[in-house]
Amino acid sequence: MTAAAPLPVQYAAVPYRFGESGLEVLLATSRDTGRWVIPKGWPMKGRKPREAAAVEAAEEAGVRGAVRKKPLGRFVYWKRMPEGYVLCDVVVFGLEVRSLLDDFREKGQRTLAWFPAEVAADKVEEPGLSTLLRRLPDRVRPRKKAAA
Repeated sequence: MTAAAPLPVQYAAVPYRFGESGLEVLLATSRDTGRWVIPKGWPMKGRKPREAAAVEAAEEAGVRGAVRKKPLGRFVYWKRMPEGYVLCDVVVFGLEVRSLLDDFREKGQRTLAWFPAEVAADKVEEPGLSTLLRRLPDRVRPRKKAAA
């Protein structure tokens, strides 16, 4: 019996913020099916995985912020490709949103919406991502404000 080839890897960001109602997650619709997803993409030459995740968040959701150094977790999903579906392993980094861009690469191609983490977990279709979003409130805290 031979070992299975490793799955192709993508890097993703979970954009989040702390509002008056607590922790919120930014989801975007996919361009092809309109389902709710998080920004993700392929590795980028010369960039660390977390940097690639941050680039995807800026391009797909128009957000910039502080990216966590360690992944929040990972999940697998079936990516639709021209030649069919490919099972991918997605490494997920948290990104605390600090600014929203007025213009970004995929503006107008996706719908963006903020949801409480538990609601976001119900909106996504990938079970592993749903579990990761349900655990998010236990994994992230608001950044400390600088003393005046």
